[in-house]
Amino acid sequence: MIQANNIGLQFGGHTLFDHVDLTFNRGNCYGLIGANGAGKSTFLKILSGELEPDKGDIFITPGERLSVLAQDHFAFDGFDPIRTVLLGNTALCSIMDEKEELYAKEDFTEDDGMRISELEEAFAEMDGWSAESNAEILLNGLGVTNEYHALKMAELPNDLKVKVLLAQALFGNPEVLLMDEPTNHLDVEAIHWLEEFLQDLPGTVIVVSHDRHFLNQVCTHTVDIDFGKITMFMGNYDFWYSYTQIAQRQQRDQNKKNEQKIKELQEFIQRFSANASKSKQATSRKKLLDNLKPEDLPVSTRRFPYLAFQPDRPVGNELLTVTDLCKSIGGRLVLDHVSFTIQPREKVAFIGTDALAKTTLLRILADEVEPDSGSVKWGVTTARSYFPSDNSAFFDGVEDSLIDWVRRYSNLIFETDVRGWLGRLLFAGDEANKQAKVLSGGERVRCMLCKMMLSGANALLLDEPTNHLDLESIAALNEGLTKYTEAVLFTSHDHQFTQTIASRIIDVTPGSFYDKTTTYDEYLEEQREKELK
Repeated sequence: MIQANNIGLQFGGHTLFDHVDLTFNRGNCYGLIGANGAGKSTFLKILSGELEPDKGDIFITPGERLSVLAQDHFAFDGFDPIRTVLLGNTALCSIMDEKEELYAKEDFTEDDGMRISELEEAFAEMDGWSAESNAEILLNGLGVTNEYHALKMAELPNDLKVKVLLAQALFGNPEVLLMDEPTNHLDVEAIHWLEEFLQDLPGTVIVVSHDRHFLNQVCTHTVDIDFGKITMFMGNYDFWYSYTQIAQRQQRDQNKKNEQKIKELQEFIQRFSANASKSKQATSRKKLLDNLKPEDLPVSTRRFPYLAFQPDRPVGNELLTVTDLCKSIGGRLVLDHVSFTIQPREKVAFIGTDALAKTTLLRILADEVEPDSGSVKWGVTTARSYFPSDNSAFFDGVEDSLIDWVRRYSNLIFETDVRGWLGRLLFAGDEANKQAKVLSGGERVRCMLCKMMLSGANALLLDEPTNHLDLESIAALNEGLTKYTEAVLFTSHDHQFTQTIASRIIDVTPGSFYDKTTTYDEYLEEQREKELK
């Protein structure tokens, strides 16, 4: 169990949250949500002890081990993956190191023998003899297979480093587990494995995530940071969303009723306050009026961008035909004789374990890369807009203000029109004068989506568009693409995003090509049934 007692924190004179009294109990998983900048990661740091609050304290049940998902991907470059995972339990590692040092001594004393006995007892109590095999099980479950276990962390690609650090946090089933965005850079299989692992974990889990499906799968409670306070709700993300929407609607309806009642009372008082026979009634209504006021709805920190894609014209009878496409990168075959035809207005998710294969395919379709062989034929009436997973070329070193940046990628001339579009993407007032090069990851994504909306394209190509976005922006993009009337071809690690948009699934992984009109959930179920046979 972990408790937050009267926690308060300010930054630059602004109160992030105050009077926070929460108890996180064993056996539950708590999803910590809130707008970007609301303080989710900050609150996790307070819970972990990394950051001191302005007031209040954190209490953890004595004897319980707290584990935190490390964010520095380079901190363990000198270790192999097994050792990195074991470092998730520093007490166990200290025992292992001291044992090794003592056993290596040439002048072994009686005191050393007694110390070894103590260490061996503690080592056995901590299940030390199974530690390395348990670390291997965690790594393999997350997709870091045996051939990587003897390498140094510095030699691993970034996606595997992320998985090793996740295994480190999970190692030894800690009693309290804190994780900030654990599904970032994970593939579908690893996310599914993590969901099942957390569902069986007996400890207390507190997690920050922008993945709605993940939150729905693992969370028993939702902890919302908004309105300058932190509130806990029973249930997962979807339950919290439904509950808060209903509560806000009920409050608005009650306010309307109160406003109507106030108007009626005011009219009565005005008409009869000077009438002796009605004076008592008028006085009584004045008392009612004093007690009847609409409740001020608190101002939320959440902001939903406006994301709606309008094609300038519809596609004709033909959209896209891909024939026998092959491509190798760095001597590795990433696309192997890929062929498919996409009809107008289809919404297709490209999936697969090889991120490079998916990105390469979209880059070829966007005329960014030439295939080694094969052909791509777009219909003559198509107008395409491409969202790359790496947008650094559009922003790094770019001195333009956002106003000039939007002008560069659109036909807009007047500043008022440009500011109108930027306002829809949450760049209001002076925000529009920011230089493009200083934008955060989420701000860059919103700019790229603004560029797409202004293109008027009738075929959208999107490579991992939800990366760096908060839950509100993901929901807005989800709705915008669902309502879009023309073709969408995309990749995404966001389960709910893919499930609610795609009507066709194409797996482009070499050796396992798959193409079927189906939902994402149906596809995953089909794959799991195959694995069980």
